[in-house]
Amino acid sequence: MYKEFHDFSNHLAQVSGKIIRQYFRKKVTVDSKNDFSPVTITDKKSEELMREEILKHFPDHGIIGEEFGNHNTDAEYVWVLDPIDGTKSFISGALTFGTLIALLQNGKPILGVINQPIINEFLIGDNGEAKLNDAKVTVRSCDKISDAVLLTTDHFNIGKYQDQNKFDALAKKVKLYRHWGDCYGYLLLASGYADIMIDPIMNLWDSMALIPIIRGAGGIISDYQGNDPVKGNNIVASSPAIHAEIIKTLN
Repeated sequence: MYKEFHDFSNHLAQVSGKIIRQYFRKKVTVDSKNDFSPVTITDKKSEELMREEILKHFPDHGIIGEEFGNHNTDAEYVWVLDPIDGTKSFISGALTFGTLIALLQNGKPILGVINQPIINEFLIGDNGEAKLNDAKVTVRSCDKISDAVLLTTDHFNIGKYQDQNKFDALAKKVKLYRHWGDCYGYLLLASGYADIMIDPIMNLWDSMALIPIIRGAGGIISDYQGNDPVKGNNIVASSPAIHAEIIKTLN
């Protein structure tokens, strides 16, 4: 059964990626949603197509999507879709965006995908392992925060939603601090090129796909206080040896 879901999630990534490539670095109208975040026709068309494919292949499944809301969320299996995680990066022509696809079983994420359709990187995790373009990946060993590469999406969001001074204390401890964020920061963490990825605020469609990926790659993922990320609205993900110290520093 899981192989069927693995294969289907790849199918969703490919069909949505085809649409995204058509609009990347083209002139597209950018609208503002109620929360003032940007949205484009690319977000809407790619989610719409993924929803159609899910309902065609798995009519009993539920769907939670960023652009078109919820459908049948009491179902055993529920797909969670973020067609473009990092719309600001997408409309700026940057490559740190991606499509997030998660599958929940009874509310627990069992499968997660980060798909970067421009450079054709497909990362999938199922809590047990993670694969990037069919090659197994793991977080790299990092025993000291002073050796770590720290990533986040938006530096100004830290102080807006969490304690800026404590985050800055962490940033001063690490070897390198950069903003290669959105979902691509988690891809870099899972594939061994970064050691810490932090987002101080997350929606369900932002976070669910990341959980089985980071766990599958051998990393630790939690909320800002070190608790279950499924129940939280923010994310701290890292190599295992340094996670506890990160949480202590942030709090």
